[in-house]
Parts: sequence; C-alpha cells; structure tokens
Amino acid sequence: MADLVLTVFTSLDGYIERPGGVFAPPPWSDEVEQAWSRAALSRAKHLLYGRVNFLFNKGFWSPAETDPSSVAAGISYAETMNALPKTVVSRTLTGDPGWNGRIAGPDLPAEVARLKREVTGGDIFAFSGAGLANSLFAADLVDEFWLMVTSELFGDGKRLFTAGRPAARMTLIDSRALDVGSVMMRYRRDRTD
Repeated sequence: MADLVLTVFTSLDGYIERPGGVFAPPPWSDEVEQAWSRAALSRAKHLLYGRVNFLFNKGFWSPAETDPSSVAAGISYAETMNALPKTVVSRTLTGDPGWNGRIAGPDLPAEVARLKREVTGGDIFAFSGAGLANSLFAADLVDEFWLMVTSELFGDGKRLFTAGRPAARMTLIDSRALDVGSVMMRYRRDRTD
C-alpha cells in the first residue's frame, strides 16, 4: 500500500504565496534539487495536484517533450515528470486534462484510498497549494509531510494552514539545513493516539 506524501514550501512566517497571489519559488541550488526534487522523484510513482499547480507544472514540464530549447528540457528529470501518472483535484476541470492526468472524483478520501491501494512500488506525492494541503489534512489523508521553510519573511500573502483544521500529531523523521538558508523537514503522521 502506498503512502501519501505532501510536499510544500513556505516562507519563514508561514506564507505559501506572496501578497496578491504571487508565486514565490524557494531559493534553488544543486543541493536543494538533490534533497527535494530528486529525493521525491526517487519514491514517487503517482503525483497528486490541485488544479492551479497541475496547470502550472503542465505548462512548465510538457514543452520538454517537443521543444529541446525549453527550460524544462534542460532538467535531467523532465522525462520522469512527464511520464508519471497524475491525478488532479478540481471542481472546475472536466474531460481529459492531458499530461498523463485524470480528474479526481468528487470524494477526495475515496480517491486517495483508491490510489493508496493501486499505486505499487513507491508512493503518491502531492505537490499542492494551500487549498489541497488543507483538504488533505482535514480528511487525515497525509502519511508523510515534507516541509521546506525558506529564509524569507513575506509579511502577508496566503497562509499555508487555515484555522479550523483538526489537530494532528506528527513525528519528525528528518531535518536538514540547506545551502540556500532553507530548512527541509520530514514528518510522519503519528496515528498511535
């Protein structure tokens, strides 16, 4: 049975987006690529996205298949990103979303339970924004949580976690300071209570 691993990065003050909904990628380096992206892709056998992140990533990675001059084509794991099967959680997308994707059914817990049963040889990695992250935590579907905290204070924006989410106990399984000043932490959901 596969685990659901949620990966998210935030500013030091807990924002996932800058004011005005501006995407703020984490500072990048070879070490970050190895510890974050390559580590995730070495375990991932299925990707779970919210609509916004799916469309953003599809727009970034898909050109690697047809345009050798695209930014994505120069990234060694572009082929893996394009080949992995994906599920998109969306209330507005319909039909075939492309990029090896399918639209999730309306029952998120049932969808994740099905993926956990069907995915073999690795895990399900959710690359999400605050909406999907909060939905996954609210339904207690996350088995492992990867959090990268960057060394910036945004001062405002969209918070990663919203009020009203149920409490959950997490156990730290790894932490690592990265060469760009960010800290990566991995937590496992503690279900002993």
